[in-house]
Amino acid sequence: MRKLFAAVGAVLLATVAAVFAFGPSAHAAAGFTVSNGRLYDANGNEFIMRGVNHAHTWYPNQTSSFADVKALGANSVRVVLSSGDRWTRNSASDVSNVIQLCKANRLICVLEVHDTTGYGEQSGAVSLDRAVDYWLSIASALNGQEAYVIVNIGNEPYGNQNYSSYATDTANAIRRLRTGGLTHTIMVDAPNWGQDWSFTMRDSAPTVFSADPAGNTVFSVHMYGVFDTAAEISDYLGRFRSRGLPIVVGEFGHNHSDGNPDEDAILAYTQANGIGWLGWSWSGNSGGVEYLDMATNFNPNQLTSWGERLFNGTNGIRQTARQASVYDSIPPTTPPPSTPPPSTPPPSTPPPSTPPPSTPPPSAGCTATYSITGQWQGGFQGDVRVTAGSTAINGWTVRWTYANGQTVTQSWNTTISSSGSTVTARNVSYNGRLGAGASTNFGFLGSWNGTNSAPAVSCTAS
Repeated sequence: MRKLFAAVGAVLLATVAAVFAFGPSAHAAAGFTVSNGRLYDANGNEFIMRGVNHAHTWYPNQTSSFADVKALGANSVRVVLSSGDRWTRNSASDVSNVIQLCKANRLICVLEVHDTTGYGEQSGAVSLDRAVDYWLSIASALNGQEAYVIVNIGNEPYGNQNYSSYATDTANAIRRLRTGGLTHTIMVDAPNWGQDWSFTMRDSAPTVFSADPAGNTVFSVHMYGVFDTAAEISDYLGRFRSRGLPIVVGEFGHNHSDGNPDEDAILAYTQANGIGWLGWSWSGNSGGVEYLDMATNFNPNQLTSWGERLFNGTNGIRQTARQASVYDSIPPTTPPPSTPPPSTPPPSTPPPSTPPPSTPPPSAGCTATYSITGQWQGGFQGDVRVTAGSTAINGWTVRWTYANGQTVTQSWNTTISSSGSTVTARNVSYNGRLGAGASTNFGFLGSWNGTNSAPAVSCTAS
């Protein structure tokens, strides 16, 4: 997303397109694959993105956003990263942490390098080749995550000038990633600040797709002011569908400085035709486009009108999102702390003095087990496992009281409140219903000083 788009005045032209049929991908079954214009997860089930963009590189401490967008129904999140050329570089360890946050919240991670935005027009923007350098440098964080991660090479890689080499540069970037050993599904953005009003990506898409020896590339268009009518939206997306080429709307909004996109038509057409999308953006916009925030100050309880529309409106996330099937049989995992105390990082394994799990007697409808999974000077990571009793439950509330002044500072997969030393944790929308004997987990970070004993916990079912 460009914070202030250059004005563009393009008119979509009707052309006759040849039909291309692409067979099943040669990509290994360990990850996402593309076949005949559709995206399939590692289980072979079609996956249609219904998610949001999150500006992680500018707001690295907003790690609760992953749980927040999941609680609102999203199945995917496009994460803004930096190669270090224009903003602070996201290290391999930070990217690993982002991926774990996605997995813990059962989200598919679309990772993108933002430093390419507006290359050829925007001062300081870098080339796709430079973005590939970054991806290969953090390959250790990506390898083995093919079932959960899609690599979006570079955001809006060309502005409205000097984009004639788009097809060649994009094809070469794909080849370099494959030669470098990345087997993930690759996503490529359009030029013209992502909006492709020149139809450069649209018309060169078969050539770019054929450059991928794995046949595992997805195209992404960003729909802002250029796409202000239903006819323009259906014409553009329909041409990819008719040629068997995979397309997603990687960004879009309800308004913009360059015009007023038809968000209702975008949502209706993509739903009717099985096309994925990722709205821009969760929170933190500036430069005159603050109206694109979905949540005020990253607070999921303060959705803006745009957030309400995207999450709760017709053809929005709550109505249409389906979780990737790779998560259906995998219990939630607990993400690591995103930023441990800089002076004393947490050990990789809990120290010998870590208290053992505390398991209270069973309650009527559910039980809860509190564990300390990591501890360092002044801080710790906790995990609570909630288990339904002999009958199914529709929700749960877990409570405990700290005896040694501990406090909870961050949590995921739950909504936590504190009153003095008493902590109350409640289920979120996607983990409250548990069958008889079924379990779910939530995690949190806390602070301590002197003693960090595990409290007794109680669980109440509803």
